[in-house]
Order: sequence, then structure tokens, then C-alpha cells
Amino acid sequence: MRVLVLGVGKTGKLVAQVAAEHGHGVHVLDAKENKDGAALTPPFVAGFDVVIDFTTPDAVVANMRACLATGAKMVVGTTGWYDKLAEMRGLAERKQAGLLYGTNFSVGVQVMVKVAAEMGKALKDAGYGFAVVETHHASKLDAPSGTSITLANAVEDASGAPVPIASNREGDETGTHVLVATGFSDRITLTHESFDRRAFAEGAVRAAEWLSHRSGCYDFKDVFEKL
Repeated sequence: MRVLVLGVGKTGKLVAQVAAEHGHGVHVLDAKENKDGAALTPPFVAGFDVVIDFTTPDAVVANMRACLATGAKMVVGTTGWYDKLAEMRGLAERKQAGLLYGTNFSVGVQVMVKVAAEMGKALKDAGYGFAVVETHHASKLDAPSGTSITLANAVEDASGAPVPIASNREGDETGTHVLVATGFSDRITLTHESFDRRAFAEGAVRAAEWLSHRSGCYDFKDVFEKL
């Protein structure tokens, strides 16, 4: 499989490394080479089976418009663009492209989201209040993180209660998400702590392998168990 990786940040570099370890051919484009998606011409994009984007909220929409318009398969790990999701889904469907996006490509995080929804459902009428606390590296651009929003939404949908999010940006922290349920007499804490970014990279590459034979629009949380 030929893989185009957009973004040479810490996660993007690791995605390229993992893709190569899986036996795929890999080409990487950084922001300077691809300003406003200009490098993503139809002939260039056609040279790849899947495009994986780990760029920035400012860059990702132009990248998606350019790639999906050609009918490409695209895995997007960048967050902070979901106000454009309906537009991107419509473009993918019109062009019979493939789009697989997610707030977090770690399987462990996806399991946490499922458990969080069960907590919300089980504690719905038990007098518990919920909160999410997340910590990421100081250079992370979006706050709260997409994962935190996903966690909070899962609990809100299950419990009907609002879930505030506290965001911390410190040093080179890879990512820690904590869901806290506080009752009158006790507290339940659910934590996911990332030791490094490899789990995200592995998930993204496996998602690309899965998407390479499909078209349509998918959320990673709905398909991760099929990878």
C-alpha cells in the first residue's frame, strides 16, 4: 500500500514510521511543502492508496477538500475541524471517496469511552456529578481536546447531565484523560494515560489499511473493533 502522510509533527513522524514497519511505501509532506493544500493536486494524490492527516486545525480542511475531491481514501487524526464535518462527509459521498476520522486512534481510549457511557447510564439517577480533566503537551492547539469532548458527550448522552471539561497544557505530556463521577458519599475515577504516541500511530495505520478497500464516511469509534 502507498501511504501519504500529511504532517511531520511528533505523531505524524511516528505514523510514517509505523506505516513503513507494516511494509507500506510512505511519503511525507510537511506544512512548508503543502501550504493551503497546494501540493495535493489530483495527479499527485492519485499516486497513493491512502492519505493520513495529522496536521493542524488550520490546515486540515484544505487538505480534506483537495484529497476527497479526487475520490481519495483519507484517515484524519487531526481534531478541531468538526464544524465542517457535514461538508466533508457530503464531499466524500459525492466523490465516492473514503473518510475515516477520529478524536483519538488509541483502542484503549475507545474502550474508555464505552465504559464512560456505561457509567453515565448506571449513575443517571444516583445523584452523581461528572467532570472530565485532561492534560496534554503545551504545544497542543485545541482545548479542550477532541477526546475530552467525546468522553463528555458520551456521558451526557447516557446520563442527561452536563459534563464540564478542564484542560491543562503542560510540558511534553502525551495525554491523560480523567473522568470523575462524584456522589454524596464516594467518588469514581476512570483514567486513561498515554505513555507515548505509538498507540495513536498504530491505530491510524490500521485504520488506513481498513479504509483502503472502502468508500464512505466513518468515525473511528464505530469501526475500531473491526480493524
